[in-house]
Amino acid sequence: MKLNDVRDNEGATHSRKRLGRGIGSGKGKTGGRGVKGQKARSGVAINGFEGGQMPLYRRLPKRGFTPLTSKSYATVSLGRIQAAIDAKKLDAKATIDGEALVKAGVVRRVKDGIRILSDGDLKAKVSFNVAGASKAAVEKIEKAGASLTLPEPKAEKPAKGKKAKAE
Repeated sequence: MKLNDVRDNEGATHSRKRLGRGIGSGKGKTGGRGVKGQKARSGVAINGFEGGQMPLYRRLPKRGFTPLTSKSYATVSLGRIQAAIDAKKLDAKATIDGEALVKAGVVRRVKDGIRILSDGDLKAKVSFNVAGASKAAVEKIEKAGASLTLPEPKAEKPAKGKKAKAE
């Protein structure tokens, strides 16, 4: 084989569309852009513009809001944790927390904390130190003989404008 014998596979390359090469080519004159107007020119980017008609994103109502105090938890299932323990990525004797889960590659990042969900089964007796867990997950953890440490819930503040009743 010689260097001048090297070629692409059949159909691997396409010849580019040659615009503006005469009316007979089928892509001459306007070059497939229609006629005149702003979009026939180069450098036009008008996303969401509907020719003066009220755009869709302004016609639709706004819905809901995202509270500033909301938290985003990284979720992990009991089945994934058990699989990581079986694969020797997690140490069953050590406390399983966000840092250990990230190091084992079970979750990518901790975010505002780790929340355990009940998918799968847990067989190992391990201790968890996480931000939250679903009720079903707590039951499965206790059934397996494992322990779970959750942060203390914050005391709720009394509602504004309402005074506590003195008896």
